[in-house]
Amino acid sequence: MLFDEIVHQGNWLFRWRSYVLLITVPVAFLALSQGKPIELLFGDRVDFVYDAFCIVLAFTGLGIRAVTVGHAPAGTSGRNTRRQKADSLNTTGMYSLCRNPLYFGNAVIYMAVALFTQGIYFVIIMALLLVIYLERIIAAEEAFLSKKFGEQYSEWAQGVPVFFPRPSRWERPSLPFCARNVLRREYPGFFAIIAAFVAIEAIGDILFRGRLLYEPAWIGALLAGASVYLALRFLKKRTSLLNVQGR
Repeated sequence: MLFDEIVHQGNWLFRWRSYVLLITVPVAFLALSQGKPIELLFGDRVDFVYDAFCIVLAFTGLGIRAVTVGHAPAGTSGRNTRRQKADSLNTTGMYSLCRNPLYFGNAVIYMAVALFTQGIYFVIIMALLLVIYLERIIAAEEAFLSKKFGEQYSEWAQGVPVFFPRPSRWERPSLPFCARNVLRREYPGFFAIIAAFVAIEAIGDILFRGRLLYEPAWIGALLAGASVYLALRFLKKRTSLLNVQGR
């Protein structure tokens, strides 16, 4: 049946979700080789404001993820890829606004990065791929959760939007916010955002200008991001400082 095929595709995409959207990289290269339309048409100042907007938008997406993960109990809202996993059903906090706040946060990040390239075709392709990609992954996850939690899941899902948050539905999280949980889980995403913006700037310079411009702000951002990433990775792998019981 069609739904079964969508779920099957969703399970495959779920396993490889960290890499699937890399198929857009050639399109991004093509967009970057054309230069930055906003800068060419409106000048450096407007381009700076636009770039700042994209950066803020990306970290807004990360903030959505952080709020979600910060209130999540152990065994939920994880980065598992081998199989679906949910030790309990989250229904409060961000999960009272929509059923898939982590994927919503991811979509905001991906679209911010796409917008940063200033390639209209790349932005459209990214948006269309996200619709197909997320629809299937969400279908697979909902099939898993429905089977595991039954009526409890059905009752919650009936009143909560699938993807776009509905602020009027906010319910106070059942667990307090845990910053250590966020630091332990979200540091790869933090660095990935910085690395993506730096890479777009560098590759754009090479493809369009024919040379790499060594801008101190971007170099500093990359070094700072890498330092935070390595420090938090060390704390997670070599110490128990970021571990919190029940998270």
